[in-house]
Amino acid sequence: MAAKAKVLYEFVAEPGNNELTVKEGETLTITNKDVGGGWIEAKNSQGQRGLVPTDYVELMSDGAAGSNASADLAFLDSLSAITAQNATANNGEQAKNDPWSSWNAPKPAVTDSSGDAWSTNQKNSTSNNWDAAFGHPQAYQGPAVDDDEWDDDWDDPKSSPPGYLGYKDSETSEPGAPQRGTGRPASMKIPLNKFPGFGKSGVEQYLLSKQTTKTKEKIPIIIGDYGPMWVYPTSTFDCIVADPRKGTKMYGLKSYIEYQLTTTNTNRSVNHRYKHFDWLYERLLVKFGLAIPIPSLPDKQVTGRFEEEFIKMRMERLQGWMSRMCRHPVVSESDVFQQFLNFRDEKEWKTGKRKAEKDEIVGSMIFFTVEPEAPDLDIIEVEQKCEAVSRFTKAMDDGVKDLLTVGQEHWKRCTGPLPKEYQKIGKALQNLSQVFGTSGYLGETDLNSAITEAGKTYEAIANLVEEQPKKDLHYLMETNTEYKGFLSCFPDIISAHKAAIDKVKESDKLVATSKITQQDKSNMAKRVSTMSFALQAEMNHFHSNRIYDYNSVIRLYLEQQIQFYETIAEKLREALGRFPVM
Repeated sequence: MAAKAKVLYEFVAEPGNNELTVKEGETLTITNKDVGGGWIEAKNSQGQRGLVPTDYVELMSDGAAGSNASADLAFLDSLSAITAQNATANNGEQAKNDPWSSWNAPKPAVTDSSGDAWSTNQKNSTSNNWDAAFGHPQAYQGPAVDDDEWDDDWDDPKSSPPGYLGYKDSETSEPGAPQRGTGRPASMKIPLNKFPGFGKSGVEQYLLSKQTTKTKEKIPIIIGDYGPMWVYPTSTFDCIVADPRKGTKMYGLKSYIEYQLTTTNTNRSVNHRYKHFDWLYERLLVKFGLAIPIPSLPDKQVTGRFEEEFIKMRMERLQGWMSRMCRHPVVSESDVFQQFLNFRDEKEWKTGKRKAEKDEIVGSMIFFTVEPEAPDLDIIEVEQKCEAVSRFTKAMDDGVKDLLTVGQEHWKRCTGPLPKEYQKIGKALQNLSQVFGTSGYLGETDLNSAITEAGKTYEAIANLVEEQPKKDLHYLMETNTEYKGFLSCFPDIISAHKAAIDKVKESDKLVATSKITQQDKSNMAKRVSTMSFALQAEMNHFHSNRIYDYNSVIRLYLEQQIQFYETIAEKLREALGRFPVM
């Protein structure tokens, strides 16, 4: 007997995508459970057949189903296993949207070695060998996914366009809302502590490693006019994201959008889907996340992802993200980024992908590649630099969020009540003109005509007001959204630096209790100085971009506002010119 399934959540089919619309509580007959990719084929009571996500249904077990129900249930459970694991892992992170809420929480006082985290690590290790306790971290391999599964699109959960465009803000979405597939929730920045080498122990691994990592990678830092700075390449490039095209897989059962990427320095093009961008984001985060802010990508989306407006918005935001990465002197020159843009065929892509996933220079180990051309800093100066960065980035985060809130409110007003007010004035003037026209008095024809035209002018102004945010406020909001993404990365970066500073401060105590040697203490001080130079170099890059970006976008906003009000003033002058002079 065919297995039955109960629908847990309403699912709306994507037109032309062989999906089946189902409602919560509906009973389906499973016609093919071997579709794969997180989907099953099912038939409803009306005989309609199509694809439904496995995590939207629950297999029904009854006497008629017998042992087949258990087998099918196990099958569905296995497909949903990754979803459950991700939900558990991210549960704590989803509870707090603000990344700044706990990064600088007060630490419990440590009164003796029994409460010392370093003592605990030493006691739990199999020996007193610090190399064993704080050796080189294993590179994060990511979830086990076959290459054949790489092109699946079923892990794209639902997300929303930005709220100021008239949609619900993704940060205010219901936390319990079902997500399609096994991907992470929309707008969810991957926490760095999910990767080995990124938490507290990762910093300890870097500070106390007995041997430096052998690598050809070198990230030099020079002292410029404004302090430490990355070395910028002699020639720069950008990446143009364009030509979105719809492709199919699974014999046409599923569809996806693919974008063409063209680098300006080579004029060569490669094609990538959204999930390829997502892979690049994760690899960059794993590799550089403790030294360089890697903002998250624009949200994933399933429903409506083939609509023209959404594709345009996503392409615009992917363009902004790629341009940011191309502009960074360290990220843009990295092997993983260059390979993403310059692979020649599928074989080279997969080879480069595997190489990137096996990279061991990740997390705190990236600081072994940093080479400052300057004397080491003392711990007091390191701490002062770190505090300055933390104060500024936190204050800027508050300012950016405030401007986003005000801008969103203004956008809603300009596209809602404000145009309606102008329309009401326009209609009221035209109604008044019609009333005057019923008087039969021949001497008021010119006045009535002028009042009618004034009313039409106000209706035209209503349209101008409604369209204006797309010409100026949009770019200001997009820039703030990008910087909000950058600033959300700094709590992790600052926490790593503060953890390193705390350990250096404890070094005398650790030497006295024979937990580290005097040479270990010297190495720790040198390495935390290197971390500080990297932080200062990154902040100089951040500030130079910030000054350029905000100068450009606010100038554009003001210029467009001036043009907007001049257009309105001109229309009002024309309307005034129609009134007879008495």
